[in-house]
Amino acid sequence: MRPRILVTHWIHDEVLAALRAIGDVDANAAREPWPLEEVLRRAAQADAMLAFMTDVVGADFLAACPQLKIVACALKGFDNFDLAACERAGVWVSIVPDLLTAPTAELAVGLSIALGRMIREGDGYVRSGAFDGWRPVFYGAGLDGATAAIVGMGEVGRAIGRRLSGFGCELVGVDPDSAAPPGIRPASLHEALAVSDVIILAIPLTEHTRHMIDARALRTTKRTALLVNVGRGSVVDESAVADALESGHLGGYAADVFELEDWALPNRPRVIDARLLAHPRTLFTPHLGSAVDRVRLAIAMRAAGNIADALAGRRPRDAINRSRAEREGRQLATISPRT
Repeated sequence: MRPRILVTHWIHDEVLAALRAIGDVDANAAREPWPLEEVLRRAAQADAMLAFMTDVVGADFLAACPQLKIVACALKGFDNFDLAACERAGVWVSIVPDLLTAPTAELAVGLSIALGRMIREGDGYVRSGAFDGWRPVFYGAGLDGATAAIVGMGEVGRAIGRRLSGFGCELVGVDPDSAAPPGIRPASLHEALAVSDVIILAIPLTEHTRHMIDARALRTTKRTALLVNVGRGSVVDESAVADALESGHLGGYAADVFELEDWALPNRPRVIDARLLAHPRTLFTPHLGSAVDRVRLAIAMRAAGNIADALAGRRPRDAINRSRAEREGRQLATISPRT
């Protein structure tokens, strides 16, 4: 019997073809996600699942899917997936660790420039019909000569630093777990917030980083500082950011990620704070970090490769948890993680 593969979101035809070569595929052909109940119903008989940002996998989900051998995530940040529960169930979890780095770093720089140079306001002004040639209306802030802090010195943070180095910025790096590369001065979060003109968040969501940028942290920033979030929405307390913008304690906020997206947090906000949406010094994109067509194709194809490994009894290339054999201290051979 051919293995059953569930694909919870739209993917390119090339990826579907690769998956159909190794199993029977049940794929979401729409651009909207299935409700959790529908995903669970379809996953109940699946041997593999190609998962995306809106999926959540925990112990209850796994208990309802006894045949599942792998959850292959077409993403890098895996906070919606309970690794410990998957490991206990003998289910592989794989991510795509590197393909999202460059496009996310590009977007971070783009948001920083657009927010500082008032691109959103200028575009609206031209479209309104009020523009009648140059007037001294929009004077923003550039990157040349600015101090830019990067919070998170992982692959994305380092890639942002490499790109910003060409803009004449003084770079400051914040990360207690990773050393800053040459050309980026290490600093504490408190110091970085106090001295920086631009603060870019490129840090994963953990129990320690949730609401890292809260009301207390925002009281230490320059009143003209620009905050840019391309990490995870809940690293920021969005309500506190709205308060800081309204009180004039923050110069602007740009984000590609939002608290409402962090589905694994039961008390997350269900909507973006209306004050943020209405404020003139905010700029938002709908989670476009990796939304480069060729990159998304490569990400899904890499996840499909991890599925092929697991179904063939091999350790998936990008697995981030252990098999039952590894957990028990036995030598890992070409064995399936779930028997």
